[in-house]
Amino acid sequence: MTSRPSIKVALAGLLLLLVAVGVVLWRGTARSDDAARPPPGTPGPSATTAGASGSGAPVAAAPGARPPPREQIPMPGCWDGLAALDRDATLDSLHAAVAAAIQSRDTALVAYLQERLTELVGNDPDRALQLVTWAMKSAPPEPAIYLEALKAAPAVRHPRVTEKLVAVAEDKSLAAPDRASALDALETQHRFTPETRGRLKAIALDDSADSAAWMAARTLGRVMKEDYTRTGTYAPYWKDLLDIGTTSEDTAVRLLALEMPSYSDPLLDSDSIDVLAKVMRTDKERDVREMAAFRLAVTEDPQKALAAFRSAFDGEQDVCVRWAFLRFAVRAAGADALPLVEEFARKDPRLRQDYLDFKALYATGTTDFARIWLGKKEHHDCVVEEGAPH
Repeated sequence: MTSRPSIKVALAGLLLLLVAVGVVLWRGTARSDDAARPPPGTPGPSATTAGASGSGAPVAAAPGARPPPREQIPMPGCWDGLAALDRDATLDSLHAAVAAAIQSRDTALVAYLQERLTELVGNDPDRALQLVTWAMKSAPPEPAIYLEALKAAPAVRHPRVTEKLVAVAEDKSLAAPDRASALDALETQHRFTPETRGRLKAIALDDSADSAAWMAARTLGRVMKEDYTRTGTYAPYWKDLLDIGTTSEDTAVRLLALEMPSYSDPLLDSDSIDVLAKVMRTDKERDVREMAAFRLAVTEDPQKALAAFRSAFDGEQDVCVRWAFLRFAVRAAGADALPLVEEFARKDPRLRQDYLDFKALYATGTTDFARIWLGKKEHHDCVVEEGAPH
């Protein structure tokens, strides 16, 4: 039997062949047209015919006739004075150039100037603080340009710059998008002090912070990943995120706070299992209960995680959440979860085929969950949340 990848390769080859033939035919036609066209200064057919007939009047072109095709080569954009600006660039000159580029809606030039601002700021905290000042005094889209430029510069990690950005994020007199942009600029920090984590956590738990609350949770998670990659430290950040995920009034903030460890996948400690078990049993939002189940899939105590799934199952009526309990129990404990999965299938016949699928897959000797998941058929019309295995 011919496999689907082979068919795709064959079709791709056929398509390339057809394109090649088309190019050859087009070039041949173009050369024929060029050969048929008289050289400059040579009388055309109309003039020759006119001379042969003895009439000096020009013969008009046939109605509807199209001129021969002409090749159009796109030219790169050119900015007048850019070389001089580059050579003598200062923060002030780039600031003025950004405003002019925005006014002319030249997005390519704006992107280039943003990169030049990052280069010019470098490790200089004073220049970095100047970008923050401009961001707070300008109208959109300038604030985002200056803060994105700062985010990529090493100076963003200078204590004075970090403090300024946190202060901007805390300022309730500013619009939520401006506060969120300041938080976004903090995402390239290598670590947060306990004080800074506490201040960001307070923003995330502020019901009036709107988009800044969501961004505060994300920033904590992004820096947790960075610190975990560099030093193996995640527990202090995760404690803050877990508090946010269980106490915020905003569903999107709770969901994001529980999701953020997905990007570094640390092994969760036993105490975290107790908190997440409560979330699975009590949170009013289906998405949050599913995310708590997903979070339990990577833990240092798989058997305790299985007990948490068992305790939450009976009180849950949504088949999609029950399906989440089942599949993440398998991810947490592998084949050791099959007795629990069989129990779930007895209690809810809608899950019976899932039990049979997993039982058959593990019977092949495969143990890696990623490979198991590739062989698993889908039997439920449930939207899989971002970060969960597909």
